Amino acid sequence: MDLSLLDRLAGRRVLVVGDVMMDEFLWGEIERISPEAPVPVLEERSRHSTLGGAGNVVANLVALGATVGIGSVVGDDGPGRALRAALTSLGVDDRALVADPERPTPVKTRVIARRQQLVRIDREVREPVPAWAEARLLAAVQGCLSGCGAVVLSDYGKGVVTESLVAGITALARRANVPVVGDPKGRDYQRYRGVTLLTPNRKEAAEATGLSLVGAAGVAAAGARLLSIVGSEAMLITLSEEGMALFVRDQPPLMLPTRAREVFDVTGAGDTVVATLAAALAAGADLAAAAELANMAAGVVVAKVGTATATPAEIRAFAGAGVDPAAAKVCTREEVTRIAGALHAAGRRVVFTNGCFDLLHVGHIRYLQRARAFGDCLILGLNSDASVRRLKGEKRPLIGELDRAHVLAALACVDHVVVFDDDTPLELIRAVHPDVLVKGGDYTREAVVGHELVEQAGGRVELVPVVEGASTSRIVERIAALYGGAGSD
Repeated sequence: MDLSLLDRLAGRRVLVVGDVMMDEFLWGEIERISPEAPVPVLEERSRHSTLGGAGNVVANLVALGATVGIGSVVGDDGPGRALRAALTSLGVDDRALVADPERPTPVKTRVIARRQQLVRIDREVREPVPAWAEARLLAAVQGCLSGCGAVVLSDYGKGVVTESLVAGITALARRANVPVVGDPKGRDYQRYRGVTLLTPNRKEAAEATGLSLVGAAGVAAAGARLLSIVGSEAMLITLSEEGMALFVRDQPPLMLPTRAREVFDVTGAGDTVVATLAAALAAGADLAAAAELANMAAGVVVAKVGTATATPAEIRAFAGAGVDPAAAKVCTREEVTRIAGALHAAGRRVVFTNGCFDLLHVGHIRYLQRARAFGDCLILGLNSDASVRRLKGEKRPLIGELDRAHVLAALACVDHVVVFDDDTPLELIRAVHPDVLVKGGDYTREAVVGHELVEQAGGRVELVPVVEGASTSRIVERIAALYGGAGSD
């Protein structure tokens, strides 16, 4: 496929309308049973919140470089204010967010203790939003359509995406010549009539059509029926490990085999698909090119754990157009926080270590291999260039932070790399909540930054013996001694 399309995504305006919510992770320890009832008592240690639902579509669009607006109905409450703050931090236009004092902002709280998710608590109202809120939202959407290249309808079944709202938005978009991409929910797809493109997965398509999507013939029959039901221009059915099937009216189906090389977690992959489709259409791509790019982006995110995003650089690397196939393992702090939360919820043991890793050598390799053996996933916090200079002087680092991150990500023993700019990784440790904190044997347990935080949460510190004679400083000294005068006058 022509990856030059990725260059055209930057700055394209996309409006997301749908059920936006907050995903909250609450970590704690259980050490006793309640005297009031035979239930465990969880002592809360920390909590973290991130955007969920349609907010994850927003995060994917931001990662692609798009300019994003959000339309929804949220509560006039604490979670609603936290949601607005999270959107502001991403640079998202929230003019079309309508506040309803009688309706709580949806929050999904996952309670985790000793790497096990105990319960999920949903705080939400599923009834359709009131007529006044829908009318205000539709008016706000109309005001945001100018200069917009695509609209996403992200339906999570929480009452924002009503049939009348879909009709109103599609009518406005049709007059403005703006494509509408819908991510559906439920069995009744007639409520989505008027959208340009709908993106059900295999299970959703089967429920909406009553057909079994077995084999190419079954998928083709379901695609044709969905086109008839919705009356849309196109239908994209995602088929997990079998890829995707694009159905365009009056054209033969286009089967797109999966591009995923490894599948760790499909959570949020649908949000990535709909976001990439919308961004590509906003950039002027045709439906086939948009679907191919979405298929590529999906291959990136399913190789990550937890709801994730795909950047243009990651998609290029994944497609083999770049020189760094491990780029998908280099994460932002927000991404690695979501990844760690999903790992904990799945009962996986998270290992964390950090360092400068300037001039990678055998000591580093053996150290990281030992660290990875302590758990199921190794997250590596990498000091930024500015942080290294403060720690080691103006002549360091010798290798820039992006190059160091990509070299480390190429190691099989490293699962994720995140660059941090602080002098210590304490805030990163607080976000990741590792089960095992690893440092070199030249440290004492008490000297390891974050050891109290990890141990209080039931984790532990591991010290790995250093390899004698292996250090960046010695390598630098040897190079200087051997070649210091080379090329001088």
